[in-house]
Amino acid sequence: MKSRAGAAVELRAPPERFTSRWLATRLRALAGPLRGRRLCLAYSGGLDSSVLLAALAALRPREGFVLRALHVDHGLQVNSPFWAAAALTRARALHVRCQVLSLHIELQRGESLEDVARQRRYQALTAALVRGELLLTAHHQEDQLETVLLALLRGSGVRGLAAMKPVTALAHTQLLRPLLPVARAQIEQFARLRGLEWTEDQSNLDERFDRNYLRRQVLPRLRQRWPAAAATASRSAAHLAEAQGLLERVARDGAARAADGRALRISVLRRMSLPERRNVLRNWIAAQGLRLPDHGRLQEIAGPMLEARADALPRVQWRGAELRRHGDQLLAVTAPSGPVPETAAEWDWRGRPWVALGTGSQLGLIADRHGDIDLSTLPCPLRVDFRQGGERLRGTAGRMALKDLLQTQGIAPWERSRVPLLRDHGRIVAVADLWVDAAYRAAPHAHAPRGRFRWRRAATGAA
Repeated sequence: MKSRAGAAVELRAPPERFTSRWLATRLRALAGPLRGRRLCLAYSGGLDSSVLLAALAALRPREGFVLRALHVDHGLQVNSPFWAAAALTRARALHVRCQVLSLHIELQRGESLEDVARQRRYQALTAALVRGELLLTAHHQEDQLETVLLALLRGSGVRGLAAMKPVTALAHTQLLRPLLPVARAQIEQFARLRGLEWTEDQSNLDERFDRNYLRRQVLPRLRQRWPAAAATASRSAAHLAEAQGLLERVARDGAARAADGRALRISVLRRMSLPERRNVLRNWIAAQGLRLPDHGRLQEIAGPMLEARADALPRVQWRGAELRRHGDQLLAVTAPSGPVPETAAEWDWRGRPWVALGTGSQLGLIADRHGDIDLSTLPCPLRVDFRQGGERLRGTAGRMALKDLLQTQGIAPWERSRVPLLRDHGRIVAVADLWVDAAYRAAPHAHAPRGRFRWRRAATGAA
């Protein structure tokens, strides 16, 4: 059995009865020794998380871990402040420290409330964790069945049908779902035997939400015909998770063959079969921290975008991300790269060695005895602005177009308007850290103070 995040965890038979002792064994299988570890429960106050909190609290003295809880108030229900207060009270009764995280959710056009609320919830939980603290959720066997069915109905591939993993990498730590093999009936039995109280979220009755409709209308009929449906679906999800792990390993090998710095080489991708391309692209995009494109866009990327002419500049865009081509490179961009606003700044580089640019990048001038700039000849202040079009540079071999310089430096067309220019009374002195006018270059053996420009590109550019 492996317990590393993202690795496969052997599927065990569901417990005959859920107990704190079984939970301890399960946690050690997922995370290793518990003594001294920090555990944090995502605590809604409902039945499932209330049972997990009570079981963890009972284990804490014997196992020697530190335990706390986080309750997320989405602000979507009138009664949510009362639910938060009840969660605090019940956690306090178990001598567990609990913190409430309050959210304000606004939907953009076309967004799903379920999806956005889930994303914001996990973002808030992750941000509240301390380094090395494990996050636990109370997802159980029936939750896994719902997730598998929803993925199937949405046409998901192997990754989606693998559903929820017992252990998932999460920022700087891990997310554990120890109750995935446990049936809801076993959770209810634990709560009854210990006289636990919990909060019923009335929004769970709203069948406009897909998961609620499945839970209330579809699953009861499934269980009538196939009583073991949740257990067998969990087994299928585990098999698919194993297959997904193998696909990811193949994809990493493919991406390594095609890697060109932060990009992938299109010539290498084109030698792959279409299924292999799609597998590599899915995993490479996810590795950039970007949201995955839908099936149609992925097909467009793997086919027409990669097969376009070498001089074409196709791009495929989806929410929060896009892919672009530049020569033989395929680059992932974390945000659409629109034109830069017309901004300019006066830079006193002697008093302020770094200047923040309107593009989110920074430009600096650092002292360096091996630098290419003669600081004694460099004007101060310098004006910093951006390309407008038609600029020409004065070089030793005559005048050259700024566009030609940016092309020879390998700057992608959509990034060229974000390259900072340094001017003195209209004359271009330098282009970021890519070029310096010969009039300001240090002589080979001169003893004048020297320096060099440094351009730190924005983190929201190409991934």
